Amino acid sequence: MKSFEKTLEVRWSDCDPNRHVTHSKYYDYGAHCRVSFFIESGFNSEKMAELQIGPILFKEECTFIKELKIQDTVRVNILKGEISEDGGRWTVHHEIFNQNGDKCAHITAKGAWMNLELRKLTLPPAELTAAFQSLPSGEYYEYKSKKLG
Repeated sequence: MKSFEKTLEVRWSDCDPNRHVTHSKYYDYGAHCRVSFFIESGFNSEKMAELQIGPILFKEECTFIKELKIQDTVRVNILKGEISEDGGRWTVHHEIFNQNGDKCAHITAKGAWMNLELRKLTLPPAELTAAFQSLPSGEYYEYKSKKLG
């Protein structure tokens, strides 16, 4: 698979009293992109239920770079980070851009696969690992502060 991204409109309900997107919505945008990637890779909720597997997160971290506001359109991608050889544990990155192409946020999510019946970590099917491996590579984002004034 080549690059994968979703385009979303910022909704009124995504915004806080400061009139910009609330911090938790950025995480929702990343999750929406991840789940859409699973679906388009052939692993919708019915398939995952059949396989008795589901993704879990150990850590999710967002660096907020530029504010998003109502009426903005956002593009969210998914990029490959570290993926264990067996595909059991993974790291992905999401970049969130506004309609002008400005990078507004960077999310790093670390997770694994859980057997939903046993409630223990498990390995995904080879096709799902291959889908992850086919993503373009991403990297961790390091925030560089600018001088104020």
